[in-house]
Amino acid sequence: MTRYRLTLEYDGRDLVGWQRQDNGPSVQAALVEAVAAFSGESVEVVGAGRTDAGVHALGQVAHFDLAREFPPERVMGAINHFLKPRPIVVLEAAVAPADFHARFSAIERRYRYRILNRRAPPALEAGRVCHVTTPLDHAAMHAAAQGLVGRHDFSSFRAAECQAKSPLKTLDELSVWRRGDEVEIFARARSFLHHQVRNMVGTLRLVGEGKWSADDVARALAARDRGAAGPTASPEGLYLVAVLYPSA
Repeated sequence: MTRYRLTLEYDGRDLVGWQRQDNGPSVQAALVEAVAAFSGESVEVVGAGRTDAGVHALGQVAHFDLAREFPPERVMGAINHFLKPRPIVVLEAAVAPADFHARFSAIERRYRYRILNRRAPPALEAGRVCHVTTPLDHAAMHAAAQGLVGRHDFSSFRAAECQAKSPLKTLDELSVWRRGDEVEIFARARSFLHHQVRNMVGTLRLVGEGKWSADDVARALAARDRGAAGPTASPEGLYLVAVLYPSA
């Protein structure tokens, strides 16, 4: 068996997310079908992160095994051919060690959340940014975000359906900055709880709007209660930017 590693880009607007589901097209199902179409083999495709419906990826990573060995460039080209016209593209394919695991071998995941902060709605990027008309104080958001960096019990930012065994996570970075009309939130950690990034963004938005202070965010974290934090931000602004692995 040969294990292949894929780096993927996709537009999540018309997808139900990474994981195969019965209610619509998923990234996982599309990849399984594309691999079967060119190889004739039924495979299991494992992703580094189970992105939700509407969430995008610039650097999702996945792996699968084939009984036959193909050159990586042929694998990439064939999968991309059979993925059409779905909004999913293989950016890179490579042969991976037999013990490589897209999910469990990862040492860091990076997410970006984009907020278009202006009165006018997006014309070109509808579905790819979260539109907020209220002026946001990005500096206050960044200052409040620093209280979430480090190892904490993130129960207040954890979805009810989260399957993680523990709410303890180490957040390595949470930064907020502005570029023109766009406010961006960047999060970096080994792993995240379900909806953790979107729940942190929804909470920081309250700070940006002047409704909460940094102390309110700290109290929400300390409460260890989902009801104490802000709302879940919409999915369209979220991007899985990259997944990092140990150097070979």
